[in-house]
Amino acid sequence: MGNDLSTRTALITGAAEGIGQGVAHRLARDGARVIVADYNTEAGEQTARDIEQRGGKARFIAVDITDKDSVLAMMAAAGPVDILVNNAWRGQGIGRIENKTDAQFDTTLRMGLYACQWTMQSALPHMKAQGWGRVINMASLNGVNAHMGSADYNVAKEALRALTRTAAREWAGYGICCNIVCPAALSQSARRIMEQQPGMIERISAANPMGRMGDPDADIGGVCAFLASDDARYLTGNTLFVDGGAHINGVAWAPDLGED
Repeated sequence: MGNDLSTRTALITGAAEGIGQGVAHRLARDGARVIVADYNTEAGEQTARDIEQRGGKARFIAVDITDKDSVLAMMAAAGPVDILVNNAWRGQGIGRIENKTDAQFDTTLRMGLYACQWTMQSALPHMKAQGWGRVINMASLNGVNAHMGSADYNVAKEALRALTRTAAREWAGYGICCNIVCPAALSQSARRIMEQQPGMIERISAANPMGRMGDPDADIGGVCAFLASDDARYLTGNTLFVDGGAHINGVAWAPDLGED
């Protein structure tokens, strides 16, 4: 069957840069009509233009994933969505649990859990009616391995894994496959975080069994293209660690959080 997505429409949140951008480029190369959704209008429009200049089909929709009305407006503007990739994220910074605020947890849960719930609920009627759908939700090794400094992020991503697996169970009879990807890629946002900790990029790359961080397009996008394809029709409710094997023995993620 392969990755012929020429009859499919894919919506990717947080697609203006990084992993979302890489996934958008890959799905477009496989023929999907791509909707680039992001809060960064300038970067998002440029990503859509880049895809079209390379022969793909793409358009941009602005969205604030922390705002339900904005998310629902995005889904309405998108129209029927066959492939939904929930990837969007805006970092809240690292810090010890005792210093995390209610506001940080609230914002993180809205981005990492509620926004995905809203998009999934909106996409369901079309997917259910046609008996085919793909939901790909981006979680993180941070939650699986309980990495330091990101308790709010970890909680949101683990909650998203539970939501995805439950949807996989409830929607399997409709031909809808729901899976989780835990990626390890040197995206712009990951680089910004790691560069605050001197030597972290080098330490994590050296500890990776493959000796490097992943590429958003070639490494993460390829797996998402498979999950979006007909070849993945019997794969649902799974967590795929697309990380070069970093999950096998854990990752050297130990930022200096200080003592206060």
